[in-house]
Amino acid sequence: MMNALGLLKQRRFLPLFVTQFLGAFNDNLFKHAMVLFATYQLFRDPASEQNFNALATGLAILPFVLLSALSGQLADTHDKARIIRIVKTAEIGIMLYGAAGMLIARTGYVTTGVVMMLSAVVMLGVHSTFFGPIKYAILPQHLDDDQVLGGTGLIEAATYLSVLTGTIVAGWISVEWAAGLVVVVSLIGWFTARFVPPAPRSGPELTINFNPLTSSWHLIAATMHIRRLFLAILSISFFWTIGSVLIVIFPVLVKNVLTADQQVASLTIAIFSIGVAIGSVIINALLKGRISARYSPASVIAMAVFVLAFAFEARNWVPAPGDSLYGVVDFVTHPQSLLLLATLALIAIFGGMFVVPLYAFLTTTVTKDQTARTVAANNVVNCASMTVGAISVILLTKAGLGPTDMLLIVAGMCLISAWLAARLNRACKDGCPA
Repeated sequence: MMNALGLLKQRRFLPLFVTQFLGAFNDNLFKHAMVLFATYQLFRDPASEQNFNALATGLAILPFVLLSALSGQLADTHDKARIIRIVKTAEIGIMLYGAAGMLIARTGYVTTGVVMMLSAVVMLGVHSTFFGPIKYAILPQHLDDDQVLGGTGLIEAATYLSVLTGTIVAGWISVEWAAGLVVVVSLIGWFTARFVPPAPRSGPELTINFNPLTSSWHLIAATMHIRRLFLAILSISFFWTIGSVLIVIFPVLVKNVLTADQQVASLTIAIFSIGVAIGSVIINALLKGRISARYSPASVIAMAVFVLAFAFEARNWVPAPGDSLYGVVDFVTHPQSLLLLATLALIAIFGGMFVVPLYAFLTTTVTKDQTARTVAANNVVNCASMTVGAISVILLTKAGLGPTDMLLIVAGMCLISAWLAARLNRACKDGCPA
């Protein structure tokens, strides 16, 4: 890991690292500020809050389903650094529009503001769709083969640390400050993107298919016939189905089950983000640069155990008196909080240990001129799975299930992820990419 950290001193990695960190921070800051604003100020009942969060999650990932194939083709055909600069320029306009939606909703024009915020979420999804494949696919072009896993781990850890910082900031500042900050951060990201070294096309020129449906189908078909890729993508996708359920239910669980305010919601998600980052570092150290899924089944089984423990702890939580909500001080001094937060951290740590090696598979199992399309195919399947997860939350809410009930379903889904990862590990017995 020390060798991987040395990449932060080099221009071939540092500008990309900073640019993606700022982009993930800004994306999370806007979305989390919006969700907390809606959960704690705009809506007044758990079902509406949970349905809004599910709708926002679904809209955020819809562009990945429709446009990932196109983004992968463009990234493998054009200079990836140039695409990054175009995407970061678009981010400035998106954040200006989304910030305006926040302010309009804050001044009392709720319907107009909500529509603007949700449409900004869709546009941010488009932004992330075109940037997502590049942040992984560019690594084999800029790094040596034995540095790709370390670089992937740093990118993944930075992504979750950016979620951490974005989450903390969103919970502790007003909507007005959040609206201004997202614009400022987008400008800084535009500047750092200027320094990402060129990453031109490294294979034959492609004929780009601009039809989102046929291009997505052809992209998936061209990728999923490789057994190791097929199993890696299925494992990652099922993991993010679990993730989408947790994303939707967590703010509602904090408010209505743990009876805590939005600062506590930010604290819990921040702890989760730290845990995933720690898991990313641990698995890189355990594997010593070798790309392998051997620890993934055990990691996600451990995650399931702690999800069950967290559900049990939440069910037995002593709520705040009356209609009040715990603040941060009251929450962290609650006699049950230490065990609950430690359990949450362990869920995240084992989740990070599960998923990071699988992303490294995607960029090393194929040739360098196919990496962006491979990551894009993964994004299509991931986001289709996440959409299913978000829709499932809406349906389960209508059926009367609460957040703690859904945690039990998440634990069961972890076992399916373990089965998929075990099959991937067996498929690699005859030699995984190094």
